[in-house]
Amino acid sequence: MQQSATGRLTRAEAEDFLYFEAALLDEWRLKEWLELLTPDATYLIPPNDKPDGDPRNTLFIIADDAERIRQRVIRVLDPNCHAEAPRSRLRRSISNVRVLGQEGDLATVAANFICHRYRRHERIREYVGGLTYQLRITADGLKIRQRRIVIDAHELGSLGSVSFIL
Repeated sequence: MQQSATGRLTRAEAEDFLYFEAALLDEWRLKEWLELLTPDATYLIPPNDKPDGDPRNTLFIIADDAERIRQRVIRVLDPNCHAEAPRSRLRRSISNVRVLGQEGDLATVAANFICHRYRRHERIREYVGGLTYQLRITADGLKIRQRRIVIDAHELGSLGSVSFIL
C-alpha cells in the first residue's frame, strides 16, 4: 500500500486495510493475519458495561498481548481444537471507517462492524459493534498495534464463546 503524498493516512487507505484484514479473518488465514501485527500488538475486547475500561484494572473478555494472540491463533488452528471443530464460518462487514488522528507513524482508526457466525447446527449469531485501531505506518505497509472491539450487545451469553478472532 502506498502512503498518501502528505504522509497522512487517508480514509481510503485505512478502509482498504480493514477490508483486507476482514477477508483474512473470514477465510481463516490467521497465519497471514499475524503478519499484520506489530511485535507489541494488543487485541482487546472490554466488557460491555465498561467499554472504555483499562485491562490493567477491569476484567476484559479478551486482553491479549502479542504472545497471547499468537498462542490463540495456534490453538484455534489446531485440528484438535474442539471449540472450533468444525470451524465457524464467518462473514463480516466493515463500515463508517474514520481516521480519528495521527501522531507521527501511529494513526487511530475507528469503524463499525457486524460479524455473522455460522457454526454447526446453531442459530446464526451476530456480533455488532465498533472497532478502534492503532495502526503503525511502516515501509512494509500498515501494521496493527492495537485492535479494540466494543460489542454492542447488552447480554453477551446468547452470543456464545468468542473462540475465533472477532
